Parts: sequence; C-alpha cells; structure tokens
Amino acid sequence: MSANLVKAGFEVRGYDISAKQRAALKRAGGKPVASLAQLEAQILITSLPTAAALHSISEALSGKGRIVVETSTLPIEDKERARDALKRKGITLLDCPLSGTGAQAKVKDLVVFASGDRSGFERAKTIFPGFSRSHYYLGAFGNGSRMKFVANLLVAIHNVSAAEAFVLGMKAGLPAKTIFEVIETSAGGSRMFQVRGPQMVEGRYGGAGIAVELFQKDMKIIGEFAARIGAPTALFNASAAIYNAAMAQGHAKDDTAAVCAVLESMAGLRR
Repeated sequence: MSANLVKAGFEVRGYDISAKQRAALKRAGGKPVASLAQLEAQILITSLPTAAALHSISEALSGKGRIVVETSTLPIEDKERARDALKRKGITLLDCPLSGTGAQAKVKDLVVFASGDRSGFERAKTIFPGFSRSHYYLGAFGNGSRMKFVANLLVAIHNVSAAEAFVLGMKAGLPAKTIFEVIETSAGGSRMFQVRGPQMVEGRYGGAGIAVELFQKDMKIIGEFAARIGAPTALFNASAAIYNAAMAQGHAKDDTAAVCAVLESMAGLRR
C-alpha cells in the first residue's frame, strides 16, 4: 500500500515495529521514521494484526484534527473503543477494512469499505485511489467492518470450494493446469479461484498473501459476530474445519490456498 501511494505521487512516511519493513518502505521511495511521534501527517493509515496494537496506537497518538484510516480486520467493539479514545483528543478514526490479499495489495487490487464520520471520509478519500481500485462509503461507523465480515465469509468458503474442485478434477485424472484454464472463465469460476488457483496448480503455498494463522483470526471474529446476531453460517462453519486441519498439518505460515494440500491429503493424492 505504501509503495503504491509513493508511485501515485504522495509523500509517504511510515512506522513499523519491524526494521525490515521500515527498510522496505525506504526502498520503495517512502520515508521510514523511528517512532509514531515522528509521524506528522494529517491523514494516517493503520494496518494492524491485533486489537492490542490498535489500542496501543490510540493511546500514543496526538494531534487535533487528524484522520486515522483504520484498515485492519478487528472486532467492531475494539474499533469503537479506539474511536472514542481518539475522539477525546480531537482525532477522527474511520473504520475502513480492505478486501484483498497481500498479493492483491501489491498491484492496487484492493477495495476500501469505508465507514464513520462523513466529513472525515471526504478528507481521506483523496488518498484511496493511491492504493486501491475502488472504495465505498457505507455510512455509520462499523459498517465497513460488517461488510468486511460478509466479504471474508465468502472468501473463506470460495477458497475451500476452489480447492475441493481442483481435488475432484485431479482425482478424476484431469491436469490441474487444465482445470484452472477451463474453469477460470466458466460459470463455476470465482474471484478466489482466479487469485488462488495458480498456487493450487503449482502446489506451492509459500509467500503468503494471507497466512492460514492470520486468517484464523479473521474467521474467529466473523464466527463470533454471526453467532451474536443470530445469522446461520453453515457453509462457513464447514469450511472452518479445513482451515483447522491446515494449521494441524503445518501450514500455519503458508497462504490459505494450502487448504488444497489438506484436501489432496484426504483424497490420497500425491503430486
């Protein structure tokens, strides 16, 4: 995201607890800083792995009038807590999770689900084309996360369904590459089939766009949210067992496309 913002002509300063990531930003043409306090921009983007990280940043930030575009997938209650903490300092937090994998982020194939203060959104939306292909304003704070839960529920199911289709075809004697080429543009294709199909064809799952262990976090959030509002998620729940098996079989750090390897093992397939 930072590299694409640089390419779009923005001056980008960034902070990460990882020196490796700060170095990557510098190579991309951005300007890494040594602490949050050195970030002086009026519009900040946060992309974080945990609610604890969000609360830590909320406590540390200052600067009345700033806009924080919060793109992480986290429980809505935690985002609301961070929003309220920042509001007391005169800072506006927008709930803006993203649809897309790490690989998609590299080529600006992201969609922003924005929600929260409308005037804050109007100020922040000027930067969205710098790192995404489209964005939507969804109204009240939290609606961005609600839409992300809908999107990731589909991602979880479609990813497993793509793997299941590959394994069915391969078990029947069809080459994986042929399955991909034929189904990609057929009625049975899906965005996840297109994005993760090439990895399933190769049977290689390193260089994760999103790792299985990180996606487990997202799935837990979605499952708890659905249960709380009483929404049935039978297919989502069925897919969860395959991701759990991926964790148990040593694919925690691999891309979620590794669910194909799990189903291949169950089918007794060897490549």
